[in-house]
Amino acid sequence: MKSDTIAAPATALSSAGIGIIRISGSDCIEIADRIFRAKSGKKLADCVSHTIHYGFIKDGDTLVDEALVMLMKAPNSYTREDTVEIDCHGGTLVMKKILEAVIHAGARMAEPGEFTKRAFLNGRIDLAQAESVIDMINAKNDFAWKSSLDQLTGSLSKVIRKLRERILHETAFIESALDDPEHYPLEDYPEKLELIVQELKREIERLIQTADNGRIRKEGINTVIVGKPNVGKSSILNVLVGSERAIVTDVAGTTRDALEEQIQLSGISLNMIDTAGIHQTEDIVEKIGVERAKAYLERADLVLYVVDSSRELSEDDFIVAGLLEEKNVIVILNKSDLEQRVTQAQLESISSHIISVSAKAGDGIAELTDMIQGMFLHGDISYNDQVVITSLRHKNSLIEAFESLEQVEESIQNQMPEDFYSIDLMNAYDSLGAIIGEYLEDDLANEIFSKFCMGK
Repeated sequence: MKSDTIAAPATALSSAGIGIIRISGSDCIEIADRIFRAKSGKKLADCVSHTIHYGFIKDGDTLVDEALVMLMKAPNSYTREDTVEIDCHGGTLVMKKILEAVIHAGARMAEPGEFTKRAFLNGRIDLAQAESVIDMINAKNDFAWKSSLDQLTGSLSKVIRKLRERILHETAFIESALDDPEHYPLEDYPEKLELIVQELKREIERLIQTADNGRIRKEGINTVIVGKPNVGKSSILNVLVGSERAIVTDVAGTTRDALEEQIQLSGISLNMIDTAGIHQTEDIVEKIGVERAKAYLERADLVLYVVDSSRELSEDDFIVAGLLEEKNVIVILNKSDLEQRVTQAQLESISSHIISVSAKAGDGIAELTDMIQGMFLHGDISYNDQVVITSLRHKNSLIEAFESLEQVEESIQNQMPEDFYSIDLMNAYDSLGAIIGEYLEDDLANEIFSKFCMGK
């Protein structure tokens, strides 16, 4: 673990009332004393922890700014190291000059996520809590914020630790019984262990089952609007967004490239992508737009397939329909305010979710949003004590633990020697440990923290 002193802006380098420069490490207080002149004349090294001091920042003989300096001595700080935060005037230039003064005094620039990485390595938080920090910073809706906050306060970690404690208890018993069978008899133990393993599997499976809903609630539903030209795709986007986000005309092919927008529907996010009309064309620009639309389809959680219900179905409609196999599709029969020439029965082979709307009049839009929620929010994910998995890494580790417990169950049923049980039990123990960072490769830790912003 590095013990050198790091520094970085903890707030954005932009015009603002206040900016914060954070410093942490073994020489933190000494470095801060080299640049800070307290109005009281006292050195920070002589002050008690968790106090705020008024004074001035100087780089050599040059006065840089008036500031408040917060002192937090180890171990009672975010990183469990000596930490100083300089509250200065906001603004790109002044913050850069203060940061330069700190670097000149002996600190180095922090790497992305290094403050939180030190908090993790120094045992203040576990890995699941560390990941929740960046999730909270990036939260796009209330659910993402609340689930990140719950994880930061240890809700997931507590569940994982309890599961690991139970697994470790059984592993220790098996090892003790193999070493001292006289005092730890294994008679009837396989039957008892099988019941315990089945209960552990049920608890892990419940967590796994929350993962898809959790990811969608946290990250949003990747939603692609497709259809042939001039069926009202951009009008659908505009009415869902609530503003004239996309250009709408009567000219076919107005949208030539994808247009992205994020909207909120009762606590969930839709990452909307309005694509160019898919059809046969010789226009080079339109061809590029069509290919991009097809590429977006590959990554879609949900496809809104828009059909102009006032016109008979054409070959272009069926070209689009052919791209929608094995997709979650809602067929939108747009222009329901006009005379209808397309029926729901004609499109039932594409999806069981079909709805008539009028983007122009706003008819059917509320029913469309209800349909989207019904398709994706299975079960009740609410803001209570329920632990929800929102990380793909956590989900994969849970699946690995579940599969290891299945191996234990299979060994019991096949009447294998007891030492086979302990091997797979420990594999499950390690897989769960990877979630909270108690069994983790350095490369993975580095990858996780590299996604953080500077100063956090």
